[in-house]
Amino acid sequence: MYICIFSISVVGSISYPNASSANNGAQQDPLKSQSQVQLDQLKLTNGKSSDNVNNLNKILDSDVMVPTSNLQKFIENADKILRNITALPTANEKLSSKDSKGSKQLTEENTIVKAAKVEDIGTDEEEANDDGALPPSVVMTIKRPGSASAVQQHSNENRVVKKVETKVTINKPKAIPKVQPASHPVPRNNTDHTKGIPTSEIYESGHLNEEINFAKICPNQGDDLKLLILISSAVNHAEARLAIRQTWAHYGTRRDVSIAFVLGRTTNESVSKELSIENFIYGDVIRGNFIDSYTNLTLKTISTLEWVDLHCQHAKFILKTDDDMFINVPKLLQFIDGHSKNKRVIYGRLAKQWKPIRNKKSKYYVSTDQFSQPLFPPFTTGPAYLLTSDVIHMLYEKCLHQVYLKLEDVFTTGIVAQQLGIKRVHANEFLNRRIAFNPCNIRKLISVHMVKSNEQFDLWKKLLDKSTKCK
Repeated sequence: MYICIFSISVVGSISYPNASSANNGAQQDPLKSQSQVQLDQLKLTNGKSSDNVNNLNKILDSDVMVPTSNLQKFIENADKILRNITALPTANEKLSSKDSKGSKQLTEENTIVKAAKVEDIGTDEEEANDDGALPPSVVMTIKRPGSASAVQQHSNENRVVKKVETKVTINKPKAIPKVQPASHPVPRNNTDHTKGIPTSEIYESGHLNEEINFAKICPNQGDDLKLLILISSAVNHAEARLAIRQTWAHYGTRRDVSIAFVLGRTTNESVSKELSIENFIYGDVIRGNFIDSYTNLTLKTISTLEWVDLHCQHAKFILKTDDDMFINVPKLLQFIDGHSKNKRVIYGRLAKQWKPIRNKKSKYYVSTDQFSQPLFPPFTTGPAYLLTSDVIHMLYEKCLHQVYLKLEDVFTTGIVAQQLGIKRVHANEFLNRRIAFNPCNIRKLISVHMVKSNEQFDLWKKLLDKSTKCK
């Protein structure tokens, strides 16, 4: 406890009430001097004279009239002195106190922890105790590390708070706008397929279903579809897709024929947006959950099988083809009518006695880990082949349990189909190579390979031209 003795000098006039003064007309200054002398004498004699005591009692606190301005100044000065006496040390001074057993010094390092770097923190002791009037946003309570309580002195002192004298400005990094994640994460494409990896460890099932127009591509699970044509296309082949839409894909307007494009994913955001816009306009794009590349052609075929198995099970026949092909749809429908009763068959250009290429520099390199036998089983070449719908599910399931091979036609219609006992039948109408573009060749064939975008229109015109007589 601190005891403060103040010597107070009151300047001004002192008046007595009428009841306590017999001489109202006397001067006030002599009376003030007389009373002051009496007060001093009483202090010296320590109250020995009862008469003086009685005289002192005549001067009551309530009888002393102090001007308001002087009283306010007195209160402010006294309050400031008391605060200076009882105030805690500042953050830059060392705190010290004594316990009951002896002296123990508490340093600043043991009592004050910098909780954060804040600009313009004030240390005015007068304002430190006035935080009750401050908004919470400008008062910072310094806390101990690992403790939720405020800093306390070794004795029972009030917690220390600091007021921000000026507006605190902390430079915070700009918030990164949140991006809505895609339906499927873009898969990575860094696997060495030549090591003999099971397809199930590479393939990621699923499609961008929110972008697929199921009602247009395969209404009612394909109940009315005789033919579903799914065209493998690259993400940057927009011109090729447009040329097909404006030519032989015209047959997709038939109720029993449907035509769509199968693509993969891309890490290029602008290309991906363009594909979404394209699909919004035409509604004929199916996108699988794999990176679109030559190495992943087999994944594209498996994705095609998966989509048909899930969403178009009742279509009678499925043609898998590429976007550099010209397809004579009327000839294909005629072919289907002649083989409609056949089951578990793949039709196309049959390749036999093909040897795996072991040269690592070749685009078609196949390691012994992927396929160890000297010859591939017979397979239908990839530019175009026709499948009966009853083989779709079994092909899809079996592909996932086979060692991955990027040669999609060898893998799907050769290795996997042979393991399942599916027949591969050669059909001369599937030429799958480039030929002379004359009307008679176009009319008698189902598929022509290596057709450029601008050439699609020429072949379409020749297909529709009935003036030329063919043998």
